[in-house]
This record gives sequence, C-alpha cells and structure tokens, in this order.
Amino acid sequence: MTSHTTIQPKILYYGTPVVLLTTENEDGTTNISPISSSWALGNYVILGLGFGSHGLDNLRQRPECVINLPDASMWQQVEALAPLTGRNPVPAYKKELGFRYEADKFQAAKLTPVDSDIVRPKRVGECPLQLEAVVRTIRFPEYADMFAIVETEVRHVHADKQIVQSAHHVNPQAWNPLIYNFRHYFGLSDQLGKTYRSET
Repeated sequence: MTSHTTIQPKILYYGTPVVLLTTENEDGTTNISPISSSWALGNYVILGLGFGSHGLDNLRQRPECVINLPDASMWQQVEALAPLTGRNPVPAYKKELGFRYEADKFQAAKLTPVDSDIVRPKRVGECPLQLEAVVRTIRFPEYADMFAIVETEVRHVHADKQIVQSAHHVNPQAWNPLIYNFRHYFGLSDQLGKTYRSET
C-alpha cells in the first residue's frame, strides 16, 4: 500500500496526448493551436479550449477543424508553437504570459500544411494521425469562465502507413503519441499488456 498526502496542484495536466488543432482564420489561412485537453468516445472527440483563444473564435465562426496528433519525436516543434498566438493585437493577458503574434505558425514551427479532404483547415503533414472533424456543439460551462468544451464529430481519418495495422486498426506498438504530463513532454513506455477488448 502506498502512502499519500493532500496537495493542491496548480495544474491538473496529469498526462494526455497533445493535439495540434488546426482551424480556419477569417482570411482563409490556417491557425494551429496546441492543446492538451481532449478525449474520444466513438467518432466524437471532445476538446477543451481556453476562453478567448484564437482557435476557439475560429471554431465559433467556421465550425470545422483538424485534430492533428503529433508523435513524441515532434515535441520541439510543438514547444515552438507554445508562445505563439494567431490573435493580432495580442491580448494584454497573453502578453503578460509571454505570447507573441505569429501569422504563419506552420513556418514558425517548421511544419508542412497539407490540404484536407472534406474540411477547409489544413492538416499538419508531419503528424502521424490527422482527424478531420466538424463541430457539433460549443459549451461555455456556468461553473468556469476560463474555458469552453467543444464537441466534434470526426468525419475522416488520415494515418501514416507506418502506424497502420489494418483498414480498421492503428498499430499501438508503432504509435507513440506525444504526452503532456504536468507541463512536461513524454512518449510512451514499452507495452505492459492489453485490454480483453483489444482486437489486435
């Protein structure tokens, strides 16, 4: 049995995959928002976006996106995006946090824009998994004024051939997502086992 103590963490990013969310700007270009709050159920992916973020504003006006999932090797490119915002001028609260405006985030992070098949925002070519999605609902919880909950429906999935096991399965031994763990970047360890429902 382990020993526990009561703490008050400043953050609760206990370890989730990083998402590079691409959305369409007003001028038709593509914005990239690195986010760390998401979960999937069936063909639906739920995203947590900070209130006032440029990506959220884009989704409210143009409800399409690509949920790009980088692998662990891309952590430096993800971190290059971290202090950037697509909002100009930069809001005062973001300036205080060290953000700066960047119109072309693809170039800033040395990433490749790729046309999507059924949505307007570009995909991030280097990401092994790219999920084209449409927004179903955006909710602003009464109990919190700092974020929105965005419910999306995935319509089209692109997967790097190196991580594909079959037409219906990603090979979990080949797929190594970038994990955001208490504001540190990690990959996955060796496989420990699998659930009884696994088909691979």
